[in-house]
Amino acid sequence: MANIARIIEIVEPEVKAMGFDLVRVRFFGRSDFGDEECTLQIMAERPETGQLLMDDCVVLSHRISDKIDALEEAGDVVIHEVYRLEVSSPGIDRPLTRLKDWVEWVGHEARVTLINPVDTNRKTVHGILAGVEEDIILFDDKKSGRVTFPLADVQSGKLVLTDRLIAATKPIDIKGVDDIVEDADDETELTEAQED
Repeated sequence: MANIARIIEIVEPEVKAMGFDLVRVRFFGRSDFGDEECTLQIMAERPETGQLLMDDCVVLSHRISDKIDALEEAGDVVIHEVYRLEVSSPGIDRPLTRLKDWVEWVGHEARVTLINPVDTNRKTVHGILAGVEEDIILFDDKKSGRVTFPLADVQSGKLVLTDRLIAATKPIDIKGVDDIVEDADDETELTEAQED
């Protein structure tokens, strides 16, 4: 399996050079039988908006791919498996990966899977992020009330899409969108600008 720490060492400077913050690096999938590709997922954001535009994803993807290819040409094979590169924005119902994510989204609903159980051997909690004290997460679980756990015990955490979260999210940048088109079913959709 790929060495995530090594991939982060390579990817993070490329992300920062573009003025973005690295949110998450994941490597997943199966290549045991040679018939399935793995995925290297890079999630990044503009610090001022918490999102990336499609053009940002394309440029960052090329930059990361070129960097990994150059290392391989120099004899430093970073990823031995067959994989595809996926660069994306974290989205509204974003993963909570860094301490600053937990601080920024206090008061919002989240689902968290833990390495070590809390409250009667439960490893999954769902409720409201209540606060952060140093590296301890305060969480108001829907089933058991207030629970606490260290950030290091979080296997995965993700915000839940709610009206409150949508209202708190910075507006999506629709740069490059030309017209709003009404279709026959009265649904509104955005169309991308066409070049002549």
